[in-house]
Amino acid sequence: MIRRLQFAGALAVVLVGSTLVPSLSASGATLTRVAATLPSTLTTNLPVLRLHFMVPTKARSLPPLVIHPALATQWQQIGPNDVQAVATSTLHPSTTYTFNTPTQMRCTKTCTFLALRPRVASVSTNLTWEAQLLAELNYLPLTFTPGTNQSLPSDQVNGTFTWAYPNLPTTISSQWSLGTDNIILQGAVRTFQSQSNLPVTGVADATTWTDLMNAANTNHVDPATYNYVDVNQSSPETLTLYVAGHVKFRTLVNTGISVAPTALGTYPVYVRYVTTTMSGTNPDGSHYHDTGIPWTSYFNGGDALHGFIRSSYGYPQSLGCVEMTFDSAKVVFPYTPIGTLVTVRA
Repeated sequence: MIRRLQFAGALAVVLVGSTLVPSLSASGATLTRVAATLPSTLTTNLPVLRLHFMVPTKARSLPPLVIHPALATQWQQIGPNDVQAVATSTLHPSTTYTFNTPTQMRCTKTCTFLALRPRVASVSTNLTWEAQLLAELNYLPLTFTPGTNQSLPSDQVNGTFTWAYPNLPTTISSQWSLGTDNIILQGAVRTFQSQSNLPVTGVADATTWTDLMNAANTNHVDPATYNYVDVNQSSPETLTLYVAGHVKFRTLVNTGISVAPTALGTYPVYVRYVTTTMSGTNPDGSHYHDTGIPWTSYFNGGDALHGFIRSSYGYPQSLGCVEMTFDSAKVVFPYTPIGTLVTVRA
């Protein structure tokens, strides 16, 4: 199918599938308005609006696109002279969008204008694309192999996800399901947000999407290993630390007593302290105020991995936390950055 995007003045481009043939041949132009009608069925490989400038241009210096009907977009830096706009709210099929480009944009004769790509074609499609980017960036325990060529690494394409660490236990691998907002995906998003100095929510908002795509296009992969913590409440209670798919460390631990149990499930680490103070109420109503608790990684409400002095380890003694010796906690702590998944099982 061929669609023509009409620009104010003499400039027009023809879209053939996902390939654009620009009719602009001059070395400069002032562009003001573009109108494009989306097809009745949205596809996931609609390209973005991409601009190539004669001089280095910063995406953050560009004013936002004004689009009617209202549609939020964000500029992304994809090269010294190149920026692109990506929709951060849902596009609607069979709708004509008119967007005013920032004035005085001058581009070379190779300037290419592409139609906007929807960030959300459907929930499952969006989550699959999110998983693709995170796998490409090594934030998931899976790899992604594209099934077709990509003009940019961030382009969504069909491909194959492969479990990267077959030695990981089924307590984590069984929780993966492509196209769903599963805990493995949430943990990876949290890790990426933390390393990108973004608010850590586990939800890929517009800013997270921008940074994900920029990271993919610049091959800014996660330099750290993929780590996982498995806490087994069977007697004796143990913690097993997996690093890059292999058992790195195993130690005895104490989990919660019957009146204050450690919740079963898988949770991402959300805050960490080299040393902290823990205060609260004991089951008998008395209060505790423990200072100097070392190597603490909170993963579910008030439940945390941390060091704590006990006469013995391996059975329920805490008020919900996973306690271990100071030495063991010191070993585990460097491998539990924000987003690391912790499973507690019976």
